[in-house]
Parts: sequence; structure tokens; C-alpha cells
Amino acid sequence: MEAGNHTEVSEFLLLGLSEDPELQPLLFGVFLSMYLITVLGNLLIILAIGTDSHLHTPMYFFLSNLSFVDICFISTTIPKMLVNIQTQSKDISHMGCLTQVCFFTIFVGLDNFLLTVMAYDRFVAICHPLHYTVIMNPRLCGLLVLISWLIIFWISLIHILLIMRLTFCIGTEIPHFFCELAQVLKLACSDTLINNIFLYVTTALLCVFPLTGILFSYAHIVSSLMKMNSTEGKYKAFSTCGTHLSVVSLFYGTGLGVYLSSAVIHSSQRNSIASVMYTVVTPMLNPFIYSLRNKDVKRALGRPLSRAASCL
Repeated sequence: MEAGNHTEVSEFLLLGLSEDPELQPLLFGVFLSMYLITVLGNLLIILAIGTDSHLHTPMYFFLSNLSFVDICFISTTIPKMLVNIQTQSKDISHMGCLTQVCFFTIFVGLDNFLLTVMAYDRFVAICHPLHYTVIMNPRLCGLLVLISWLIIFWISLIHILLIMRLTFCIGTEIPHFFCELAQVLKLACSDTLINNIFLYVTTALLCVFPLTGILFSYAHIVSSLMKMNSTEGKYKAFSTCGTHLSVVSLFYGTGLGVYLSSAVIHSSQRNSIASVMYTVVTPMLNPFIYSLRNKDVKRALGRPLSRAASCL
């Protein structure tokens, strides 16, 4: 390959989900609707928790953080995709691509950590109810969220610093609708051994440890529920745990589905379509899962909505 083809590129090309011109208006409408539903749904969850004093508990504190992260998560990828569809352009600048990689890594990691922390919160509430308020005090809750931010921020920063030392060929095309870390590394012209090692190690650690923590928490929760005599207590515990388990199953299930589909189906377009499940569908469904299956959230959401309706 000629040396000129290894010069540092100033932009990449995002191929998107489809190159069919007739599908572009449909894709724009569908993803704009999903984006607005996600942002509105998660904002309502944050508003309900913030305005209802009955929801000022550790569980809802973590839920409001999860909703905020989900808004940021989907805002990292979808707005740029919508702009590209509307302008009929596929360009994304080199710095814009790195920024997308950085924030996507941060928010997908935070989703992972927050789901683990929420599982620990349910473990303490059910297995150690008498010590719950002492253990899950506001200081610890804030510290858990802060540590999650710090860990994933430094991991994301190291990824970006490692990418910045790479060179890319001119006319680099990314077969995706956003700059995914693994896809970007595949397109580098220089050696990516260190990048791939760090990617595999951090992915393994960020998946194995949180998932192990979730499974450990729920193993003890199930054991405690089996010993519980009160039917009402069991129902209440199953209700709160069932909501969280639904979100955990959706997050890990879609993520695992994307991984397996990429390993079995060697099609970049199908892989990017599968990625829509955990990058767009999961953040959109989380507010519905928590609001439809949680009486406290439904009651809190009813107040601002009824006030807004009365003002119309």
C-alpha cells in the first residue's frame, strides 16, 4: 500500500443501517420517535423521583441516575445519525468519532455499574432489612455512584489515548451508525495489539465482576425469600426485584445477543441492526418497565401529569 494512504485522516464515513434512499425517511421518523420517547420517559422518571419525597430512597436515587445515564447514552449516538440522514451525509470528524467512542464507553459502563449497585441495594433491603438505613446511607450511595463514574471515566480515557496513537487509512468507512470502539480498531492501519488487549481485559472485567455481583445478590435474595413466612412481604420483594431483573435481563440479553450475532453472522449491516437493541431499545423500554410495574412511580408520575392536564 502506498505511503500516502497512511496519512492521518480528518474524518470517517458512517455507513449507517441502510444505504437505500427510499428507507432514509422511514429510518429518520422511527429513530426520532424512539429518541424522543426515551428522553421524555426518562425525564419523567427523574422528575417524579425528584418531586416526590416518598421516593427519596436509595433505590430511587440509583434509578434516577440510571435514567440520566440512559438519556446521555442514547444522545451519544442517535442525534448524529439523524443529522446524517437529514443532510444525506455520512461524514463524522476524527475528533467527533473519538468523542462518540469516549462517551459511549462511559455510559454503557455506567449502565453496567448502576444495575450492579441496584442489585446490591435490593440485597441489603431484603437480606438485612434492620440494618438497611444504616448500611445504605446517603454517603455510601453517593460514593458508589462517584466510584462508578471515576472507574469508567479513566477506562474510557485510556482507550482514547491508545486510539490517538493509531493511524487510519484515507477513506476509512465504519460499517455502523455510530463509532463503536471495536469497529474503529478494526480499521486502523497501525498495530492495535495493545488496544485489543486492553479492550478484551476491560470488557471481561466490566462484564464478569458486575454480573457476578448481580448473581451473588440475587442468590442470597432468593434464599431469604424462601425463608420468609409473610406472603405480602414476598410479593412486595418480588415486585421490586422483578422490575430490576427485567431491566438486567434486557440489558445483558440484548448485549449478549449482539455479541453472539456478530460471532455467528458475519454481516456488518446485520450486526449494526442488532446493536440497535441495546443502544436504543433498552434505554427506551427502561422507563416503561419501572413505571408500569411500580405503583410508587406510577403514583408519583400521575401528579405532575394531572397538573399539566389541568393547565391545558
